[in-house]
Amino acid sequence: MKKGKTMIQQEFDVLVIGAGISGAALFYELARYTNIKNIALIEKYNTAATLNSKGTSNSQTIHCGDIETNYTLEKARKVKRTADMIVKYGFMQNAQNNFMFSHQKMALAVGDIECDYMKKRYEEFKELYPYIKFFDKAKIKQIEPKVVLGEDCNQDRPENICAMGVESGEVFTTVDFGKMSINLIEQAQKQNKNTFVAFNQEIVHIEKKDDIFILKTSNHQEYHAKSVVVNAGAHSLYLAHKMNLGMDKSCWPVAGSFYLTKQKLLNGKVYMVQNPKLPFAALHGDPDLLADMNTRFGPTALVIPKLERYHGLKSVPEFFEALKLDKTVLKVTFNMFKDATIRNYIFYNYLFELPFIDKSLFVKDAKKIVPSLKASDIYYAKGFGGVRPQVIDKTKGELMLGEASITETPGIIFNMTPSPGATSCLGNAERDAKLICNYLGMEFNGDKFSSELL
Repeated sequence: MKKGKTMIQQEFDVLVIGAGISGAALFYELARYTNIKNIALIEKYNTAATLNSKGTSNSQTIHCGDIETNYTLEKARKVKRTADMIVKYGFMQNAQNNFMFSHQKMALAVGDIECDYMKKRYEEFKELYPYIKFFDKAKIKQIEPKVVLGEDCNQDRPENICAMGVESGEVFTTVDFGKMSINLIEQAQKQNKNTFVAFNQEIVHIEKKDDIFILKTSNHQEYHAKSVVVNAGAHSLYLAHKMNLGMDKSCWPVAGSFYLTKQKLLNGKVYMVQNPKLPFAALHGDPDLLADMNTRFGPTALVIPKLERYHGLKSVPEFFEALKLDKTVLKVTFNMFKDATIRNYIFYNYLFELPFIDKSLFVKDAKKIVPSLKASDIYYAKGFGGVRPQVIDKTKGELMLGEASITETPGIIFNMTPSPGATSCLGNAERDAKLICNYLGMEFNGDKFSSELL
């Protein structure tokens, strides 16, 4: 490899597209744990983590599986491994109270049916999470008084409630993934590798010639790379389709919006019991790191014809490209809508976005967490919320819950990472870094990785 400047910029061993938390984690792991020399990270906006990894776009939660009621024990084990890596990395960077925080959190059960479920879940999960505690109504009243206080603020709510969770200072629960992305990129650049980072470079075309991938940007730059990993959120599928790859997949982008309060109603994170029929996150209340710890409620779940929010209509045609609307997609969508729970949920979520209706309707749901909440207490969090790509597998004719990767052409990986993508970023990066090493005939230093992150 020549050391001339243009060459360095031109040809890389690995090129990662997208500087959100997933791309940043991979960039770091390639630089730190492999013997690959020339590594590039290309981002279309002017800084890292402007979309879904940004603190305002997600719930800032380390989803380690202890209070996520939509996780089976098996999924929780998997997620816990990679969630623990986030904390280990945070310690390596002295990130306590910088981008990693220890808050109180709980999964709240309301009514007898949910309380029975929560007791069983606690018994099942406490071995995997020995720190987790069971909270009865009296304990909840002590640590989250607003959750127990009734609608009229004079007496306790009538329903039976219980929860499982942790108190503040026991485990790390919260990460500003935007800040963490920037930290990962900075650390990657300190590993004595030829690391190249470019912003304001939108990759619009990828082709493979012989063993080299040629990547072109919207402003007519060209990059060459021996291998490529695309971590571009909902755009990953768009770029794969442009190469005629991943044609068996389609993507419904689901946006999440939030409501903020002008006061601190909750001391920690309070999650609801997930409806098993819904592929979307259950409503929760969080102290918001970026809003003086005032309470944020959400997310809603809105299917939108865009691949990203807050960037005008640019991604609307790209949405139709990634959707690849055909009989199978229509069938999956129609089957979803056949279910009254899903249908009503999607319909309500559209209403949540309409002025004058939104607040009073949303408050009905949020009252399950804080019974005394009034419509006048909340306002629509403008500019908050990201887009989670929900991938449809056309072969199976169903919605894929969880991660989808396209690896059908050797040397290039396309990742669509819905929730808990940020929590899983270091584990996903480990998987991809090993795949890339195998492809390039390079080494992944598993010992160093284990001693630092496992």
